[in-house]
Amino acid sequence: MPALPVTWPELVPGTLARRYRRFLADVELKAGGMVTAHCPNSGRMLQCSEPGRPVYLSLSKNPARKCAHTWELIEMPSSLVVVNTLRANALAKAAAILGLVPELAGYPEVKSEVVTTPGTRIDLTLEGGGRAPCMVEVKSSTYAVNGVAMFPDAVTSRGLKHLVELQAGLARGMRSVLLLLVQRMDARSFRPADHIDPLWGRELRKASAAGVEVLAYAARVTLAGMTVAGRLPLDLS
Repeated sequence: MPALPVTWPELVPGTLARRYRRFLADVELKAGGMVTAHCPNSGRMLQCSEPGRPVYLSLSKNPARKCAHTWELIEMPSSLVVVNTLRANALAKAAAILGLVPELAGYPEVKSEVVTTPGTRIDLTLEGGGRAPCMVEVKSSTYAVNGVAMFPDAVTSRGLKHLVELQAGLARGMRSVLLLLVQRMDARSFRPADHIDPLWGRELRKASAAGVEVLAYAARVTLAGMTVAGRLPLDLS
């Protein structure tokens, strides 16, 4: 089996007691004891934050951190789900470099967190190869119902701003891509969560009509790491 482009640090198993204040979670460790872990996910985490579910944490060696543990994964009935949204960016960058997403392949330079306009950063910029530069904004989808992955799971003014910036990139002669990475394995398609954030869904359709390339890809998630599993059908109806 090929090496996974994203691997986890050593995982600490436990059981989720509760998630609260958005960025905190209490976890009962399998080895014993309760810890408070950092939850690197700003969404509501619908369908992937049930108390009593098995979870997996990483442990930082930085003594200055308030929470030594970081919540990485939760085990839901039909799939492991990647809670840490920063892992989506890591997978997107590796996928561009390794050619795992054909639409992003062929660029010799892959840069992270590039400032495009004052106050706005885009996750990836792809350059070189005699092609127009390509802006890539990555969104992590952990919300799925009946095999349909969705984004967002909470109103996202930041996500709306990114869609506007991707359209502005087109006007500057760049390629613009929205890469939706579904960080679970039980989704068969993707659609915007209009019932949660209709403004984002409306802007997504506007961006797509303007020429922003909207790609939805599923991840294959294991306790060792994750990789790109394949493209998902996109429903913008």
